[in-house]
Amino acid sequence: MNSNTDQRIPVTVLTGFLGAGKTTLLNRIMTEQHGKRIAIIQNEFGEIGIDGALVINADEEIFEMNNGCICCTVRGDLIRILGNLQKRRHKFDYVLIETDGLADPAPVAQTFFVDPDMQESWRLDGIVTVVDAKHMDMHWETNDEVKEQIAFADVILLNKTDLVSTLELSRIEAKIRSVNKIAKLHLTKNSELPIDSVLDIGAFDLNRILDVKPEFLEPEVPFEWAGVFELKAARYEMKLGLGPDQTMDICLIPISDLSEDAQFRSREEAVVHFSADSFDRIEDGQTIQPGHGLIEIQCTSKMSISVDVRVSGHYQLFTQHRPDEFDLRIELDGEEVMPEVAKVFNAQHEHDSEISSVSIEFPGDLRQDRLNLLISTLLREKGADIFRMKGIVSIQNQPNRFVFHGVHMLFDGIPDQPWGARPRLNQMVFVGKNLDGDALTDGLKRCMV
Repeated sequence: MNSNTDQRIPVTVLTGFLGAGKTTLLNRIMTEQHGKRIAIIQNEFGEIGIDGALVINADEEIFEMNNGCICCTVRGDLIRILGNLQKRRHKFDYVLIETDGLADPAPVAQTFFVDPDMQESWRLDGIVTVVDAKHMDMHWETNDEVKEQIAFADVILLNKTDLVSTLELSRIEAKIRSVNKIAKLHLTKNSELPIDSVLDIGAFDLNRILDVKPEFLEPEVPFEWAGVFELKAARYEMKLGLGPDQTMDICLIPISDLSEDAQFRSREEAVVHFSADSFDRIEDGQTIQPGHGLIEIQCTSKMSISVDVRVSGHYQLFTQHRPDEFDLRIELDGEEVMPEVAKVFNAQHEHDSEISSVSIEFPGDLRQDRLNLLISTLLREKGADIFRMKGIVSIQNQPNRFVFHGVHMLFDGIPDQPWGARPRLNQMVFVGKNLDGDALTDGLKRCMV
């Protein structure tokens, strides 16, 4: 649909890995004299919302979600906030969603296509990804989110170009183009570029996204694969080998026929089972029966379990991982039974289990010399593991808030707005690997006056 005649509200999704410069870009959008009325939705990976307080001179209302990643646990909140915004349509012209640095943008974008109400009222205008030229290499192989954010981008800001050489910059550009050849690429310092380069650009192309991720329009479910088998009353053997995990969750459900309706009802039942806390744990040599809910198979070695089918008919098997990852086979008298229908699903997004956030908040003033020593020691000893740190602290005898940002070994801090009548609070969020929350909290509290 032509964006000039489309009356739906345009939505821009702003994404990028931790510390790339999203909040810096957001500040520029909010403070430039561009005449655009923008509603902001922010999300953070952590318990304390810092980013909203770091957006300066924002007259527009900022909606903040910090109870989980926007692409995982709070999509219901996103739909609720957009529903509330719809009631104030006359107060804004655009919506900008800033995801947290660990978000896969696909589920966020998907929201505007799989929900009929969203489709009717909102238009996904574009996905803007900010890339950190200085630190992208550090996360390229270990954090899939970096590639996902680049792959889905309509516009890419290759930021912090002043921190790398011309040769390095060319190499990083080539790496980005290996993932996304057609996104518009801007080279930036401090996320500086015209606002018209990121807002109301009419750039989102659903067909391109389907080429990148064919299962994009499939709703997210807690399993990766399902296959419908025609089984007669007999005892089958389910054989598995070693896979990427030590367990494989499965659910085997009787299904009336091969129709789409029957498969949909079976899938909904499987979602309930996979989302429940209760399951049966099965080990090598044990027996299962269809229709008994979620089963967790211990896959510490090659194993075989019996499947006791008492009624001939169709059965749909749902597996947490793809069967080929475990070399999963169903056999009868040594012959493999193949599914009549098989489908790969868009499994729910999971973050690297080693990545965590530490949120710290306490009142009082800090001594600047102690804080400086703590931060310098932290950067020297733990900088490689700290993907992002940001905060607002109260320095002894200083009338203004002190705001700091850090990405790995890089750190920057400046005096900010006056405290005025607001309580003098210290609020900090650290995101990274191998973080010791107790040690961080103890160290910061030792800086108190």
